[in-house]
Amino acid sequence: MPLDRLNEVLRLQLVDIDGRGVAKRTESVITSIVPATGARGPRYLIEGDGSRAFLRMNSNGYLGMALRGPVVLAEERAARAFGTGPQAVRFISGTYAPHVSLERRLARFHGREAAMIFSSAYGAVMGVLPALVTSQTAVISDELNHNCIINAVKLAQPGRKAVYRHLDVDELERVIVDVAGSCRRVVVVSDGVFSMRGDNAPLRRIQELVDAQDGRCGENVLTLIDDSHGVGAFGATGRGTEEATGGRADILVATLGKALGVNGGYVVGSQVLIDFLRETSPFYVYSNPITPAEAAAAEAALDLLDSPAGLALLAHLRAMTQRFKAGLVASGFETVVGDHPVVPVLTRDTDLTRRLARHLRDRGVLATGLSYPVVPRGQEEIRFQISADHTEADIDEALDALSSWTPIPTPIPRDGVA
Repeated sequence: MPLDRLNEVLRLQLVDIDGRGVAKRTESVITSIVPATGARGPRYLIEGDGSRAFLRMNSNGYLGMALRGPVVLAEERAARAFGTGPQAVRFISGTYAPHVSLERRLARFHGREAAMIFSSAYGAVMGVLPALVTSQTAVISDELNHNCIINAVKLAQPGRKAVYRHLDVDELERVIVDVAGSCRRVVVVSDGVFSMRGDNAPLRRIQELVDAQDGRCGENVLTLIDDSHGVGAFGATGRGTEEATGGRADILVATLGKALGVNGGYVVGSQVLIDFLRETSPFYVYSNPITPAEAAAAEAALDLLDSPAGLALLAHLRAMTQRFKAGLVASGFETVVGDHPVVPVLTRDTDLTRRLARHLRDRGVLATGLSYPVVPRGQEEIRFQISADHTEADIDEALDALSSWTPIPTPIPRDGVA
């Protein structure tokens, strides 16, 4: 067998992953969705759990767009008109009218000259940052940035790179001052909203620091912000960290696959920037785009977000988030201050995280336990994600499940499933 020795090496690595309690390959399979009824929001049936319905509090669908009639209808109509897939990369024959229409809509939504969609937000970050980095570029990154940013920096191989302490603008300023005089170009890259904690970059202050040093570089000091968790879930009209902080990124990346409920990622910026990326970004040039139907659905989600109904969804989302956070504080749980619907319950221990996640599941609540290396040691947590689909009764049900938790003093076997 040609892979016998390699398989044994991989098997031992899997044993180590399982032993550390950080395995992710055992996935819950959603088999059906029970529509909202009465005081309850939607419930989800999971393979292996029969007819038991779960309250889902681990979804990125902050506005419930994936189940909303106008979004579903737009996707159905476009699928009938254009088929189920693009069947080519865009420069060959894979560009359809819904792709172009969506890009124009995204540019208007963010007040930019142009937009460009990718097959995913991960692909967008990987496709944008390396295309803008040369051997005379410095990249400066927040220490808790998403994995896509970390890997994009590795792929980019900048002339200089630095990592500053999470949200520490004083250290960031020192690093910018240090590198600006020795590089042609500096890129400060950060999440807008940090997906594990729900806190956000102080974008306005970061942009002030960048602007103050911009004249020292021949090719600018600039910001690149990935606001995938911000757009559609943060700010008065859902325009994300820019709106919530009063800042403005030079280059903004975000996703269609969270609050907008569809699939894919995008970047917005100047027309010259977007034209350049269409020529140079391999994650765009050599990858199929999202389907025309997904593009149509995403535009419908944007239209809904930009309507009175969308504002009502955002207001309800904020109210449910505050209700949940207030309940956590009243019950003595540790969380992170902020207004975003990512709400962590800090456990600061891997075994405790697994036991609490299992307890919640036993009580019919789906929430995700996060341990090292997904989060730093000592910052282990249960991540709750509030949705506009949640009702007051749903929030109270989750709080009741948490309040009934009594930590087990003796550790459980590490091969258990959270």
